[in-house]
Amino acid sequence: MKWAVTYYDEQVEKEIYSLPAGILARYLYYVELMEKYGIDLRSPHSEPMGEGLFELRPKAPEGIGRVFYCTTKGATVVMLHSIVKKTQKTPKKDLAMARSRLQEVKNG
Repeated sequence: MKWAVTYYDEQVEKEIYSLPAGILARYLYYVELMEKYGIDLRSPHSEPMGEGLFELRPKAPEGIGRVFYCTTKGATVVMLHSIVKKTQKTPKKDLAMARSRLQEVKNG
């Protein structure tokens, strides 16, 4: 089964594609794997965050990125939010943004 990758909106897509080059390259590699094999990439590439929220974990010499995503019916992945991590923990405001967008996607 082929999976389709979409974006919450154009701004999210723009933010993701403006990630540092190495992080973006790793992200694109992970997306290619997801489109071909599905969302079950597992650690260290992807981690479940609970309630249907997942994070891709692209890492490169420029830093560590996080791209939050969810799935919908019909084998579709929706990218919700992205960050470049500056601290050990994911900032609460970024996690809250991803969870809010997850609820919007779930509720149509």
